[in-house]
Formats: sequence, C-alpha cells, structure tokens
Amino acid sequence: MQIVLAENFRAVFYAPFYACLELGLFRAQGLEVVLKASPSPGAGIADLLAGSTHLVWGGPMRVLKDRDSQPSGPHSLIAFGEVAARDPFYLLGRASLQPFSLESLTRLSCATVSETVTPWLCLQHDLREHGIDPERVARTSAASMADNLKALAAGEIDVMQAFEPFVTLAEDQGIAVPLHAAHARGPTAYTTFLSTCDNLARHGPAFEAMARALSGFPPWLEREGVAALASRVAPYYPALSHTVLERSLARYRQSAIWTCRPHVSRKGFARLARSLVSGGYIRDAAPYEACVAHWAQQAAGAIDA
Repeated sequence: MQIVLAENFRAVFYAPFYACLELGLFRAQGLEVVLKASPSPGAGIADLLAGSTHLVWGGPMRVLKDRDSQPSGPHSLIAFGEVAARDPFYLLGRASLQPFSLESLTRLSCATVSETVTPWLCLQHDLREHGIDPERVARTSAASMADNLKALAAGEIDVMQAFEPFVTLAEDQGIAVPLHAAHARGPTAYTTFLSTCDNLARHGPAFEAMARALSGFPPWLEREGVAALASRVAPYYPALSHTVLERSLARYRQSAIWTCRPHVSRKGFARLARSLVSGGYIRDAAPYEACVAHWAQQAAGAIDA
C-alpha cells in the first residue's frame, strides 16, 4: 500500500523517520511511503482532514488539543508509533551562568521557542513543579531559534531555548553551553505518528505496519552507530556540516529521547497532558485510551526505561 506521510518540519531529532525511509524499514513491511513536506508546522493536519495525506508525524499535543476543542468523531486525531519519548530541547547560555537551576531563570532574560508551543508549555510546568511562577521569567517568544542564537551572541538575551543543531552550533561558535536539558524530567510524549480515527479504521493494518517498522531502528543504530546514522540522513540536512550533524545526533542518542516503538508511553502522555492543562493550552485532558490507537496503548502499570 502507498502511504502519504506529511513531514511536520525538518528537525534533527526527527532523524529516525528519515532513517527508516533510507533503510527501507517501511518497505520491508510492504509499504511504499511518499514523504510530503508541510508548508508550516501543523499544516499537515489540514491535509489529513482534506484526505490528501494518510499520516503526519508530530506532537500528541495536537491530539489533546483536538479532543479538547472538537466533538469526538471520525475526524478526531489519534496517535500511535512513538519516536521521541523525551523532550529534545535545551536551555543555552554563557558558561559563567553555571551552576544553573530553573530558579536562575527568574533573574535572567530568556527567549523561548516561537516555532512551536510545546517546549514552553513543558518548561513552564517544570517551573511550577519547582515552585516557580512562570510569570516571574522575563521571557520573549517572538523570534526564531536562529535569530535568538544571534541575540545570545550579541548579549541581548541571557538564555535561549533550542534544539539541535543550535546546541552544537552555539558550542562551536563559543556563544553558549547547554545549561539545562529538558529530557532530564523523564518521559514526555513528544513525537508520534498522527492520523484521524476514520483513517485508522480504513488503514489500520498499514498503520500498524508503519509503527512496527519503527522498531527496526534501535537495533540498527546499536549495531551501526551514530556515524552511520549521520551518513544515512545527511541528505535531509544539506545546510549542516557532517561533523555538526553527527555531534547533534550523538547528543540525542546519549539523552535517550528516541524509543521508536509502536506503543506510546502512558507516563509520557500523562506528563504532556499535565503540561498543556497547566499552561492553559487545553481545559481538560482527554483520556489516554481516547487519544492513542488501541493496539498502540502501553499496558497499564508498565514501567518506562
């Protein structure tokens, strides 16, 4: 079967998706996957609803938002096939800010991510859990990560929130070091396949095959290593040097953000849901069972690594 898969946006932490394509893991499941670029983050959802796309990858936060704002029905979003199970973002700043704690943010200027809402929603909940009111943070949120890196270099801000390759680029250019890694909070459901309930009913076996294909990535990475991964996915990142790409991927591998498995972590999903409610992005969190395909649900009581 041919599956049209919309790419949310191009990011280093999405490397397992590209690797699965390049390694033929989807093809081995009897699927021909056509990768389709989305014009902007989240735009693939509109294509799903229009019927021109079978799947997108992105945050389960979109499922929670959909369930909070729309009546349940055939067009409701559903998640399965977890790839990024921890938060891939970092806080970057000059080395002299070490030792650093989240309390430090109340005394510094901080630029958070404009490209997507999830990083700040997760960080603000981290702050609340540490007894810190997010309103105490002098935060800007309008600029891109690329522009924030320039502002950090110019001394216009103290701290910025970013994912790779900006962490590695900041180190290489002597601008900043990673002060805080969001993955340290533990499981947070960050990236899965997304589709509609109607699509799931129509193409369930093919979607299950897509999710199974993900499971082939971790053993391949264990055998071949990060250098081989960088070589396989380099064409997807033409603007990055091989060295920067390899170091970025190595950092993500070390942080254990990738699970690449059919099921979605219950603990990670619950953490994401609490963050969205805490930040006012949704009013109420729909149950895990309503948001995750039944065959992709983690057994109750299961423990994440």
